[in-house]
Amino acid sequence: MGDVVNRNGYVNMLEAKTHLSRLIAEIEEEPESEIVIARHGKPVARLVPFDSTRHSDPTGRIGAARGQYEIPADIDTPYGDFGEMFAAGEPGAG
Repeated sequence: MGDVVNRNGYVNMLEAKTHLSRLIAEIEEEPESEIVIARHGKPVARLVPFDSTRHSDPTGRIGAARGQYEIPADIDTPYGDFGEMFAAGEPGAG
């Protein structure tokens, strides 16, 4: 990375685009490192290794509560008074 890092220790945007594969390879080789990307000499982003322990598998959440709750067989049966509550403002509603 030495030849793409400027004197401030940053990689400018054009160099980062040009050498992205090499920068990623360096992050993979040294997981504790980070690369700061700058635009016009000002830091705007950090290139850091992906931490798989912080990002769980989203598919693992689907069905996570399966078997913990009982769904009544009549869950989609209309409730008597419930419909009347919403019809209160309509003409002819009781």
